[in-house]
Amino acid sequence: MKIVNSKDLNSEFFESAVVKDVESVKKILDDIRKRKDIAVKEYTKKFDNFEITNFQLTKDQINKAYSQIDKKTVSALKFAAKNIRNFAKNQLKSLEDFEINNAGVICGQRIVPIEKIGCYVPGGRYPLPSTALMTVIPAKVAGVSEVIVCSPKICPVTIVAADVAGADKIFNVGGVQAIGAMAYGTESIPKVDKIVGPGNQYVAAAKKEVYGIVGIDFIAGPSEVLIIADDSGNPDFIAADLLAQAEHDPSSRAEVITFSKELAEKISVSIEKQLLALKTRDIAKKSIDKNGAIILADNINEAIEIANKRAPEHLELQIKNPDTIIPKLKNYGSLFIGEYSAEVFGDYCSGPNHTLPTNGCARYTGGLSVKEYVKVLTYQKITKEASKDLIKIASILAEVEGLFGHKNAADIRRNEQ
Repeated sequence: MKIVNSKDLNSEFFESAVVKDVESVKKILDDIRKRKDIAVKEYTKKFDNFEITNFQLTKDQINKAYSQIDKKTVSALKFAAKNIRNFAKNQLKSLEDFEINNAGVICGQRIVPIEKIGCYVPGGRYPLPSTALMTVIPAKVAGVSEVIVCSPKICPVTIVAADVAGADKIFNVGGVQAIGAMAYGTESIPKVDKIVGPGNQYVAAAKKEVYGIVGIDFIAGPSEVLIIADDSGNPDFIAADLLAQAEHDPSSRAEVITFSKELAEKISVSIEKQLLALKTRDIAKKSIDKNGAIILADNINEAIEIANKRAPEHLELQIKNPDTIIPKLKNYGSLFIGEYSAEVFGDYCSGPNHTLPTNGCARYTGGLSVKEYVKVLTYQKITKEASKDLIKIASILAEVEGLFGHKNAADIRRNEQ
């Protein structure tokens, strides 16, 4: 793994990759909008080499899936689901209805769940049952009335995960065609109000294209981890965490910032050693060689500056006294504090959501949470007496903006005082 000096980082290191508009995606989505089920079937056959008879899984198919995976896996899914659900329930408590008397104006907010959510669960290179848990559970905790899951060539463990999570309907459809079906609705797949979940570049392009017709969580790119480590860092733990991220995809980014040349060299050696035994070494090595970096910084303040500018999806701290720098860290998808707070636990079972912003998006948003599944609806109730001051202010501001219909709507109430 290459070791670079922080002074040699160029602007490209911090730039966000552009989510490309893929012309074929637009054509596919338009075709699905027009021809619905027929188009979804054709594209599934073309791209997934899979002949669909019934899109939605039956109860018998779901029950059969349980018999196709071992009890240990079912138990692990239920354990993870319990932690994810508990975290989501506590998140929901932080979103509250309230009502205040604002100088005579009664106003407030209501937290109302979105009615229909579509969860996209990838299934290309690896099955990702954990994504079914992470996308469905917060929706059900939020009170969403209908949660559907779409996943390509859906395997038994993903079916079980979606069922454990509480999905109302599960569909054996993936790719652009799944995004189109959930956005526009077909004869078999219902139109949803919002689509959540990660996917490949085509899924990302499709989500970007349908945004506005439906809501989306965010557009996720290749996965990322950035680790800040001083000389107390465990080189084997760090190497393992980097490789865990690198095995996702050749485009994944796995990086370390350290102030110790000795630790940097130990990490590099450990990566090479662990790669030899890693079953996914072909993908992980491509990612490490292409995008991996051990960055030598001068001090912790420089590391903080680089991390905030980089805004990684996952940020790990393996340093002495991490609590002293946490308030200075502003941009990350999720933070992992201490050598046993491995990103892998966040991926599967510790509780916080693993669907996180990538590609610098952590500068303006956090990860998937209960708040993505609810709407904050405001209201106001204004009495005749309370409107007196509001009429004056609204009339002035409406005239400033040249909106005389607005001014009239205020002034006409003055005449009734």
